[in-house]
Amino acid sequence: MTDKRDHGGGIDAARAIYGGDRSDWIDLSTGINPVPYPIPDLPLDAWTALPDQKAQDDLITAARRFWSVPDGVDIIATNGASAPIAQLPGLLPADTYHITTPTYNEHAAAFETHGWSASDGAAAARTVVHPNNPDGRIWSADDLPSGPMTVIDESFCDVMPDASLMALSARPNTLILKSFGKFWGLAGLRLGFVIGDPKLVGRLRDILGPWPVSGPALAIGTAALNDPKWADATRADLARDARRLDALMAQHDIKPVGGTDLFRLYDVSDAAAWQDRLGQSHILGRIFPYSDRWLRLGLPSPAHWDRLEAAL
Repeated sequence: MTDKRDHGGGIDAARAIYGGDRSDWIDLSTGINPVPYPIPDLPLDAWTALPDQKAQDDLITAARRFWSVPDGVDIIATNGASAPIAQLPGLLPADTYHITTPTYNEHAAAFETHGWSASDGAAAARTVVHPNNPDGRIWSADDLPSGPMTVIDESFCDVMPDASLMALSARPNTLILKSFGKFWGLAGLRLGFVIGDPKLVGRLRDILGPWPVSGPALAIGTAALNDPKWADATRADLARDARRLDALMAQHDIKPVGGTDLFRLYDVSDAAAWQDRLGQSHILGRIFPYSDRWLRLGLPSPAHWDRLEAAL
């Protein structure tokens, strides 16, 4: 099988080409909020004890409230979003799957690992990324009629909660993925959620075992999901900074061709040249094997805007 996995990140690989210490680099390749949720003080037993049921229940209660999960829908916290993505195709016998491309490539790689075959038309399973990575495409309920197993990856949807398709999680054979690392900026915490059909979520729960999420992740995730004021303020800040990044690129006659408030996608004519230009200044952007024109940039932290402007 051809390896379809291709990611942002990879500062060590960039350092091998352009040098510098890790602390010298600005990583704009991932679409992770550069101003993360402030980590609260944690009780000692979050580190020293196996997670108890109450800690898990508190997180799930907070998640249900934050995302307005419909009654009767099951939800499980997971070790990031990538861990369940790798397991979801194994919930059903291998058949055909459909994924509209270009998009985040872990989904197709997971299906192929489990023996599924890609289809350009009707299929036994389908996945959509909403909003899509990298172009920011928004899907609607009309795009996703009931039927096959449907995975809706909402890893970047927390910047635009009104667009969420959470209501579809009540449909049979439907699962919605949430990633804590993107919007809350704590990717290293490895926290995600799978929400949807109780039969499918139950099978996933059996596969993942009794402690799929660490004690610190349970505590931090619960605090963050119970803090809607931070979420509202952060959405406003990200929207402002996305406009600022577009204005900065417009100074070089480059306009966005897509994206979200966590990342912007630009047509730069020669993406490899732009990636090299940024690399020379120890800034990592995101280019794609299927396009020689697209450059995706995440938002810099407040301290890094001047460096980005100088590099451009």
